[in-house]
Amino acid sequence: MVSFFNFQKGKKKLGLLDLEGALTARDRVGIQDFVLLDAHNSETAFLDNLKKRFSEDLIYTYIGTLLISVNPYKELDMYSKKHMDLYMGVNFYELPPHIYALADNAYHTMLTEANNHFILISGESGAGKTEASKKILQYYAVSCPSSALLDTVRDRMLMSNPVLEAFGNAKTLKNDNSSRFGKYMDIQFDSQVGSLFLCHKFLMVSIFLQGECSSVISINDKNDWKTVRNALSVVHFDDTDMEHLFGVIASVLHLGNVQFDGDTKGYAVLNSNAELRWVSKLTGVHVQILHESLTYKRIEARTDEVLCPFTVDHAIYVRDALAKAIYGRTFTWLVNRINESLENQDASRKTVIGLLDIYGFEVFYVNSFEQFCINYCNEKLQQLFIQLTLKAEQEEYEAEGIEWEPVQFFNNKIICDLVEEKHRGIISVLDEECVRPGDATDLTFLEKLEEKMGNHPHFVTRRVRSLSLMSKALSPLSSLCSTGFIDKNNDLLYRHIKEVSGSKNSIIRQCFLSDEVDSRRRPETVATQFKNSLLGLTEILMAKEAWYVRCLKSNDNKQSGKFDDVLVRHQVKYLGLMEHLRVRRAGFAYRRRYEEFLKRYKPLCPATWPHWRGVPSEGVEKLVKHLGYQPDEYKMGRTKIFIRYARTLFATEDAYEICKHELATRIQAKYKGYRAKGEFKKQKEAATKIETCWRGVQARKEREKRAWAVKVIKKFIKGYMTRGQAKTTDNSEYLAFVRQSYLNRLRDNLPKTVLDKTTWLTPPPVMTETSAMLRQIHMRLMVRKYVRGITPQKKAQMQLKIITSAIFKGKKDSYPQSVAVPFVDTRISQYITYSVPVVKYDRNGFKPRPRQLILTQSAVYLIEEAKIKQRVDYVSLTGVSVSNLGDTIMILHVANDDPKQKGDVVLQCDHLFEAVTKLSVLTKKQDAIKAVQGSIKFQFHGGKEGFVDFSTGQEPMVYKGKNGHLTVVSKDFRVI
Repeated sequence: MVSFFNFQKGKKKLGLLDLEGALTARDRVGIQDFVLLDAHNSETAFLDNLKKRFSEDLIYTYIGTLLISVNPYKELDMYSKKHMDLYMGVNFYELPPHIYALADNAYHTMLTEANNHFILISGESGAGKTEASKKILQYYAVSCPSSALLDTVRDRMLMSNPVLEAFGNAKTLKNDNSSRFGKYMDIQFDSQVGSLFLCHKFLMVSIFLQGECSSVISINDKNDWKTVRNALSVVHFDDTDMEHLFGVIASVLHLGNVQFDGDTKGYAVLNSNAELRWVSKLTGVHVQILHESLTYKRIEARTDEVLCPFTVDHAIYVRDALAKAIYGRTFTWLVNRINESLENQDASRKTVIGLLDIYGFEVFYVNSFEQFCINYCNEKLQQLFIQLTLKAEQEEYEAEGIEWEPVQFFNNKIICDLVEEKHRGIISVLDEECVRPGDATDLTFLEKLEEKMGNHPHFVTRRVRSLSLMSKALSPLSSLCSTGFIDKNNDLLYRHIKEVSGSKNSIIRQCFLSDEVDSRRRPETVATQFKNSLLGLTEILMAKEAWYVRCLKSNDNKQSGKFDDVLVRHQVKYLGLMEHLRVRRAGFAYRRRYEEFLKRYKPLCPATWPHWRGVPSEGVEKLVKHLGYQPDEYKMGRTKIFIRYARTLFATEDAYEICKHELATRIQAKYKGYRAKGEFKKQKEAATKIETCWRGVQARKEREKRAWAVKVIKKFIKGYMTRGQAKTTDNSEYLAFVRQSYLNRLRDNLPKTVLDKTTWLTPPPVMTETSAMLRQIHMRLMVRKYVRGITPQKKAQMQLKIITSAIFKGKKDSYPQSVAVPFVDTRISQYITYSVPVVKYDRNGFKPRPRQLILTQSAVYLIEEAKIKQRVDYVSLTGVSVSNLGDTIMILHVANDDPKQKGDVVLQCDHLFEAVTKLSVLTKKQDAIKAVQGSIKFQFHGGKEGFVDFSTGQEPMVYKGKNGHLTVVSKDFRVI
């Protein structure tokens, strides 16, 4: 019981109540299923319940499994992913009415029964049918299992809607975005896993181009244009396809601007060729062919052809017929292309849910051929609705073994027969007038209808009514105006106009096949095409199980929160909702499976509470008898109980609400008392035991701890007091503690190098002598380890490093960085002691020359490619100068009295410290090596002088300065 209430609480947070749970709130939110209305056939009660729910933003209501949707003309927060998840896999009546509930139950019924279903969405134009179909598609796209391939198909399926709306919708008097076509869609599912597989569309096209352009505030053309371009790309239209498609649309607009004047004989001539040239360019048809097609009729007489000029009226008719044909066939081509992009390549059997979004029922002050076709379609679907509803209801009664009680309702088959019956129906009469010889007009068509149907109970004209002396005038809302029926039904294209099949536009070529030009067969009329398409659709639907969504307009002004009683009542009538309600009730307002009924209402009977162990139907029988149900109030079926009156269910539900709260209160009180007493007893016993044990343990520990502490403290104090005396019994433990503590600390803090003079710990007085001995031993150990690790090579290296230190330490900035860099032995032979690459700067111009510096036992050599460029004997070498900065320049000073020498040598050596050190060892002139600050002067041959200027900077460089000196810039190592 606790979990039940938690579940209810969670749903109320989302503003939800299950169907039975909402019965108690019926006064506030209305009844969620019209079958449960008290007044069986009251239209007023029906509307009141609809209005009550609409005022609470509850736009969905059931009639059994039929869903009524009232357009709120505002956004409601009820279509989120959270709501989709809530309705997935849930029993139809477990949650409030919603289009997701209908979509989910159709889907799961299809999977369970492995048969095909369809959802019929109907209603007046602007009632929200297209939006309802979008919500169903979005639900299937989100709820079905997914894969990469299926995601692609879903994207194309969802993105086909903006394309079809862009080309098939229009602003009408009643709707800003009214569908001018009927859309039927088969959504195929994999029968094994239930994943959405394919969406395939069949469309009945009924597009009538409208003239005057209008600006619609609710439509953003810029955003819609981007959406359509993106959608065309998703459904596999490349740039060429889109260019041709938009070219066709533009050509229709330009074709509408083509105007005609009459010549002296009354024949049509073009008033300007500019628009026709645009049409020619956009359609890819030669302008001469278009000109001839619009102004002349080609008459074939045996082997001859004669061009007969059109009158102005005839030319306008031909122009409009061509524009309609181009647009209509282009729309058909567009539909076929979308179907191809979604076509199923898998031949295995798939179960199907059809989705039919049909154009809305239209009633204007003047209703012409368009409204005739649209409303005939709605009448046909209403007939199908009645047939399938009666069939489904009768099958349920037969399956449950309940006697079927016939229901009186208006069967609109007589209306459908009036329209479509062969040889006698309105369409047949209209077609006869269109093809008969002579001058057929809308008036002769009307006379023929009066002649054949004058006695029909559902057909009347103003003349027939006046003849019958009936004073009541015809209501404009129920009448049709026959004006234009003949022309709109014919809508024929002359064969020579179809020569546009030679167009350069690929879409035009596919829409107007060359075979049509040669065909002598008269094409079917528009009404016949419409009727055949509708009959084909009906056959498809009859083979499937039906689900219904009836969409209602709340008002004509698209105003949120407004409920127009007269308008809604009118829609309820022509949609046959009251008839459906009578059929659905069929004498029984409520039906549920035994298990569900027993699970909910078992607390009302002592025999079934808390658990019924027997057969569910027997438990229900005991329950209803205990509640006092009369024999005429219910019937027991094979799997369900049928309750005749809603008041019986309401009384049961009210009793359940009272019982539920009483049971909850008693159960909670008993349970809370039991739990509280038991918990208190357990806690008291546990606390007593824990306290006893814990106190004993703590007392013993405390006593032992204090005794030990007294002894330790006493010994420690006594030892501390006698620590300066000779070792005795009293201070021996304390002194041992001091020694041990010092040695432990010393072990963790021994010096790591022989140069470390500060790390050694200061000893206590008792360890002074021992500390000195340990320090001496440790130092010897470190020295021994270090000496043993020195190799002859390392020793020689260190000796050289010592010389380097004597020369450069504290004198050159880059010296500290060179200490850790080992010297490299580059001896090539016994004669060559050291060799290193250098750069020599010429005395004139300081041009850099790469050289190899070689030191022997007697002289310095500068070599270029095995050729000696210069030799300086050590006896002639008077000194070596370097800067105090971080550069690598060195200057070898040579005695001027040696005629063989060219003067001092300026070198750049990356291994400066090593080269200078080894040179000083070989020449034994360590004191002659100088580190100079600022500039160094050097001598040329012949007594000339030069200068090298040294400075620091961000980047090292060597160049000839403006003063003629060699300028050397090095990094500032001191900053680093």
